[in-house]
Amino acid sequence: MTDTSTQDRQDRIPVLDVGAYLAGEAGAAAPLARAIARTCEDTGFLVVANHGVPQQLIDDTFAVAQQFFARPEADKLPLKVGQYNIGYLPFGAQVVRHSAVNKNTRPNFSESFYITRDRAPDHPDVVSNKPLVGLNRWPSDMPEFRAATTAYYRTMEAMTTRLVPLFALALDLPADYFAHAFAAPNCTIRLIHYPAHPSPADNEFGFAPHTDNNFITFLAQSKLPGLEVRTAEGDWIQPPAVPGTFVVNTGAMLARYSNDRFRATPHRVINRNNSARYACPFFLGPNHDVIVEPAPSCVGPGNPPKYEPTTYGKFTLHLLKLNFAHRQAGGIGQAHPEAHLPGATIALGKGGGEVGLPFLNVKGDRAHGFSLGWLVGWWMDGWMRPVA
Repeated sequence: MTDTSTQDRQDRIPVLDVGAYLAGEAGAAAPLARAIARTCEDTGFLVVANHGVPQQLIDDTFAVAQQFFARPEADKLPLKVGQYNIGYLPFGAQVVRHSAVNKNTRPNFSESFYITRDRAPDHPDVVSNKPLVGLNRWPSDMPEFRAATTAYYRTMEAMTTRLVPLFALALDLPADYFAHAFAAPNCTIRLIHYPAHPSPADNEFGFAPHTDNNFITFLAQSKLPGLEVRTAEGDWIQPPAVPGTFVVNTGAMLARYSNDRFRATPHRVINRNNSARYACPFFLGPNHDVIVEPAPSCVGPGNPPKYEPTTYGKFTLHLLKLNFAHRQAGGIGQAHPEAHLPGATIALGKGGGEVGLPFLNVKGDRAHGFSLGWLVGWWMDGWMRPVA
């Protein structure tokens, strides 16, 4: 059931003006923290206005995203994601398997491009091959892509980390409680292209129902609707579409810190429009090495910790392996470690079981005469899933 009434959206997903708080006005934090607590205990979604991010910077990011995705597949595949989950993710390469509200069986009907902090090749974390840290992958003949997205990254990191103290106050914690965790945050931009999809098949989504694994997510308003939020009652509602604002939602790390007082809320994307939809979510996460565990204000007699301590890095690596084809078995356009051997085994996504395919010998984007596009199409129909 989908409920998109204006009143319901305003009641369940409020629009909060953070301008006075960001300007440092005395007394501005407390009412915002109370409002954040109310909505995070309900839908886990809110909208922030007067955030200070220039609209031109947002528009430039949307523009280069659209330009990149308009390129031929052959131009995008050399930038495909690898072990660091940075770069281009083709159609058919992600099935959301960690959803608690839907049994997702089809790949997302979308393509993406991941961008992280832009590091130099001699950065210590790059040189040491630290997990989840690597070099961004840039289209060499499109310098405006790198310029726009790195400027957006820097501005978003600065703005979003300034809002973190509000979430600490909302949890009845000191404003600086999360300061250590976000001294060197891990952030990601995910540019997404959702083709027109006015009549999706059963259980087919632009982005299947899921929760985010980070702390909080900031989504610049798209020109077209498509994002839907699941309420505690099981209804799907759309956030208020207020130009120039960011839709903000809770993630798994905030749920862990809050011991589920602020739960990570399921959401999905269905582009029922007759034209393409683009999105540029910014995922704010703590340092990968910081221990994440329920905060003191969120546990006590009768309310024991629901989560064991973990790190954001370990949690992220687990979900990447679970949800992305390129981590499960070499990935789209890459060979499974056994794929060059006669009788390579492929698991069937429908009906279970395995079948030996001695003809399969994936090299680059070809597989004995079968194009990558053909393999992706087969995958998107739910039939092929490499053995993990």
